[in-house]
Amino acid sequence: FPPGTRLSEDSIGGALGVSRNTLREAFRLLTHERLLVHELNRGVFVRVLAVEDVEDIYRTRALVECAVVRGLGEPPYALDALAEAVEEGQRAVREGDWKTLGTANIHFHRELVALAGSDRTDELMRSVFAELRLAFHVVDDPKALHEPYLARNQQILEALEAGDKVEAEKLLAVYLRDSLRRVVDVYQRRVSAP
Repeated sequence: FPPGTRLSEDSIGGALGVSRNTLREAFRLLTHERLLVHELNRGVFVRVLAVEDVEDIYRTRALVECAVVRGLGEPPYALDALAEAVEEGQRAVREGDWKTLGTANIHFHRELVALAGSDRTDELMRSVFAELRLAFHVVDDPKALHEPYLARNQQILEALEAGDKVEAEKLLAVYLRDSLRRVVDVYQRRVSAP
């Protein structure tokens, strides 16, 4: 559901075959995860992020993702899942499936974070990436948003394969800064449009 959508208990509960209580509990959990908002006497809505939320998501990403790369031990690193995420993105490009490319991009960053070997870090970033998807839903041109970063994912992977975590962190920091600028620019135009 796109951001701003009012969620109907009846239609969602019927489609999923779950009770109203089960659905309300799911809504409560998703509200706690900052993906939904409950408005008194109006219902439950998919959250619409503010530009400040998007900036905070990227600030968190830079802090965590760069720290993970910086904290890697000695090579070689376990990069199979990271390489698979790059391949997933390449398949999506060949098929012209830009939303799947966006998903592959998130998978790349999730696997990058997983290199830390920390369940807590994985859980924190799972939530951050879920919120990031809310921003991506507002973008009207997913190809323009995601395609330039596939080559950058490949460069980060190659730096890590070469055992150069310093270069990988540098590439990642520039990547996240550029991505933030691009997403905020698109996001500001879309959410402020009449």
